[in-house]
Amino acid sequence: MAKAQEERLFRAAKLGNADELRRLLADKSVDPNCRHALGWTPLHVAAISGHGDCVLALLEAGADIDAGDEFSNVYQMAREKQLHSLEVLVVREDEFSNRLSNRASFRGCTALHYAVLTDDTKLVKTLLEKGADPTLANDQNHLPADYSRNPVMRKLLKEYTDEHNKKRKQREAEERRRFPLEQRVKQVIVGQEGAIALVAATIRRKELGWFDDEHPLVFLFLGSSGIGKTELAKQMAEYLHGGSTGRSSSGGKGFIRLDMSEYQEKHEVAKLIGSPPGYVGHDDGGQLTQRLRECPNAVVLLDEVDKAHPDVLTVLLQLFDEGRLTDGKGRTVVCKDAIFVMTSNLASEEIAQHATDLRRDAELLALQRQSLQPSSVAEEVNIRSDFKERVVRPILKRHFRRDEFLGRINEIVYFLPFSRKELTVLVTRELEGWTRRAKDKHGIELTWERRVVELLADGYNVHYGARSVKHEVERQVVNRLAEAHEKQLLDSGCAVHLVVEDSDDGGPARIALLVRPKSHRNMELDLPLSNTAPLGGS
Repeated sequence: MAKAQEERLFRAAKLGNADELRRLLADKSVDPNCRHALGWTPLHVAAISGHGDCVLALLEAGADIDAGDEFSNVYQMAREKQLHSLEVLVVREDEFSNRLSNRASFRGCTALHYAVLTDDTKLVKTLLEKGADPTLANDQNHLPADYSRNPVMRKLLKEYTDEHNKKRKQREAEERRRFPLEQRVKQVIVGQEGAIALVAATIRRKELGWFDDEHPLVFLFLGSSGIGKTELAKQMAEYLHGGSTGRSSSGGKGFIRLDMSEYQEKHEVAKLIGSPPGYVGHDDGGQLTQRLRECPNAVVLLDEVDKAHPDVLTVLLQLFDEGRLTDGKGRTVVCKDAIFVMTSNLASEEIAQHATDLRRDAELLALQRQSLQPSSVAEEVNIRSDFKERVVRPILKRHFRRDEFLGRINEIVYFLPFSRKELTVLVTRELEGWTRRAKDKHGIELTWERRVVELLADGYNVHYGARSVKHEVERQVVNRLAEAHEKQLLDSGCAVHLVVEDSDDGGPARIALLVRPKSHRNMELDLPLSNTAPLGGS
């Protein structure tokens, strides 16, 4: 039944039957954002067909104005869907448009892209007035304006692009003013909206004096490896110390990092606070106490705290409870202004299993932030109390065996496994890093198609986090580039385009290099049309 309703919706959008569209959408039995089996939405159909009234009807029903088409080209879709290319071609021409090139890729094109391709200035203006983003590029990295040869339309798109960029900069400036720590952290950490919001809100409370200043601030960061726990602690130190002292937080006195796996034996407590008189190392001072004396308000990272000996935890409990510690020389170190961040992989499997609910909480905060409304629940977002009490706390209690130790933790912060969207961001960042290296060191221009990002994202291992993505990029891309370089297939000034090749025998797909010599680097942008006439023209 739902499938038949969707087919009627697509047909109405194609034929320009706005009344039928509204009738189908009115009873809520069909989603205005439903996808055709080949990847496009009803809004894409209405836009490429030039039916402005259908576009308005779909937008009124909640269609995503900036949704991108998932259709690439006839031949690639035939391979992906395991269909004959002629079948895909017939469906594309009958149910979408017969005026588009069969070979050009349309993946990532929005309704605005298609409206520009029809050369319908009125429809383009309608979409822009309804909030379409003119700065969104498709997978070929082409903006809607790139497809316009109409001076009036190009001027219109430029005006809205300038206005959009102006508003975006204003929003970013306002967010930096209101959420400076969040802004700093999001530049280096992908995802983890809930964790970032909770930490920032807690630090903001401390900065503004809404905190018990008789005790240091104590965090416990939980989650699997490679998902940002250590990096967030570094960014906290940079935010609190780097800007005011000019020192690097990772190497300066404002950031202290201790690997607690080095404190697994009882006698290693002395390394923390210093050896007592008469013992070796007495004059050296403790690794923790000595550095806290130099910077009493430092951010202290206690990495993998679950591996420390119970006697080490006793020392930490005294530190957290009293905000002071006596070293091996009998001197007292007061550190009530310090911030302690403990990290652990405990309960990482359980956190991963509940990631959907936790991510939904984080997304609610993100939406609240984007609207720039006062965030009254910033400190509440991230974790449901029943999950904390019923699942996580028993695990922590079994391991640490001390309620008083857990009781001195101000905030338990949960780091979630990366979502698919976050993985694509990680892969893209990694590829962009290698693009800069290729350009700077070898004079080689590196580009890639979207499927490369998707294939590399498939190599994600939840137990190793971002490190597994880095390894996958090095294994599948960098190794191939190095091999081609060794064989003198790459010259300075050439361009390399990464593509995905499907195996003929049904095996796994692989990444291949398409090398373009220096003399052929400059290529003009061709419109993805079978002819140069505007679509939908009378």
